[in-house]
Amino acid sequence: MDDPAINQKLLETYHRLFARYGPQHWWPAETPFEVIVGAILTQSTSWINVEKAIANLRMAKALSPPALDSLPIDKLSTLVHPAGYYNVKAMRLKSFVRWLGQRYNHSLDRLLHEDVERLRQELLSVHGIGEETADSIILYAAGKPVFVIDAYTRRILKRIGLAPNADSYHAFQALFMGNLTHDAQLFNEYHALMVRLGKDVCRRRPLCQQCCLNDLCPYHS
Repeated sequence: MDDPAINQKLLETYHRLFARYGPQHWWPAETPFEVIVGAILTQSTSWINVEKAIANLRMAKALSPPALDSLPIDKLSTLVHPAGYYNVKAMRLKSFVRWLGQRYNHSLDRLLHEDVERLRQELLSVHGIGEETADSIILYAAGKPVFVIDAYTRRILKRIGLAPNADSYHAFQALFMGNLTHDAQLFNEYHALMVRLGKDVCRRRPLCQQCCLNDLCPYHS
């Protein structure tokens, strides 16, 4: 897939978003491991709640794979309580660090050094890590070029007339991966800007008059 018209519209969308909102400085984390923890905790909750849970983990000196692995599950559940679904998310964090210990001796460097396809396969084998979470880890923790698809991106693409025929994660991702240069910085900024637009303007009930894409958007007209 390499359609000049789609490429042009994707780039026009990106440049307009960047001109309106500027760099988003994603992912807000101090270490790659913190990115991974955040990617798991942010499932089905807002980032502000994730920040509270991460602050708790930092205070408990549990923001490293060995420390998190050795933390009792009930204690971990209490620490991540602000992120919601805390028992489920505590188990998912435990599953990841135990798997990392068994497969990579708790070495994130070894894991994140894998090529994109291998890294994605490895992450998807871990309980509780789906496509969006895996790709967030690959892009934001490993700095490798994959495009993360989320609900905001799907909604925006559908409204501006760029949605693929197949309503699947892979089809939406292929739209970006097949029509843009594989550049981690571009994918990082583009995804972050789509999230910003989706949260601030292109909501379920959109604020179309405030949107920098409204003249490109059939939904607005």
